[in-house]
Amino acid sequence: MKGVSTDKATVAEQEYLETLFWLYEAGLPMTGANIARAMQLSPPTVHEMVGRLERDGYITRATDKVISFTENGREHAEAIVRRHRLIERFLTDVLGIPWDEVHEEAERLEHAMSPVLEERMLAAIGDAKTCPHGHPIDVGSRIASVPLADVQQGAKVTIVRFENEAEDLLHYLKDVGLDPGLEGTLTESGDEDVVVETTAGDRLSVTRSVAETVSVVADPSPPPRVALPAQLVLGEQRYGR
Repeated sequence: MKGVSTDKATVAEQEYLETLFWLYEAGLPMTGANIARAMQLSPPTVHEMVGRLERDGYITRATDKVISFTENGREHAEAIVRRHRLIERFLTDVLGIPWDEVHEEAERLEHAMSPVLEERMLAAIGDAKTCPHGHPIDVGSRIASVPLADVQQGAKVTIVRFENEAEDLLHYLKDVGLDPGLEGTLTESGDEDVVVETTAGDRLSVTRSVAETVSVVADPSPPPRVALPAQLVLGEQRYGR
């Protein structure tokens, strides 16, 4: 999992590459409109930066406006996303910071971390494979899952990851008691709320809109589906990775 240098990309470019990679991982179209929605920026601002990314050789744009990574752009995006998730795991496991408080801190640190520090952090987290929110540190090894909102009542579920990591949303999920790895049974699935009963007997309720962003492995499982694009802006803050 050795990192790729991101020295040549500006901090702003790295943030856009992260956003594009998040869209790619989530199975959502890589378009300027979705970038603007995810980052809560104006279309003209996004259009200008997308043009810069294209000029700098990180992306290409098709006639239908869909964006694709170049090989160099994909390497940069994967490196910064991996670095972000590694920092989150380090802050949680080694420094003991609660998992709903590490996202913004990782955002500040990820752009300045040296390869030497990255290797030290990797050694410190041991055999951890994901960030505290369930996303693979070794990008590309994402576990197939479905939205909790799609699961039928009575199905067994295991929480895999939180697709939207806006920090206010993470606070909500932690307060509810949902954690990646938690196992239970979906006992209620209404128009407003979805309820999971854990193996310990706790009843954890989230709104249906939040359940759209919680990925699970379920038995029986509904058909695979990409989370709704509207969930890009579920939290009050910009989405997270």
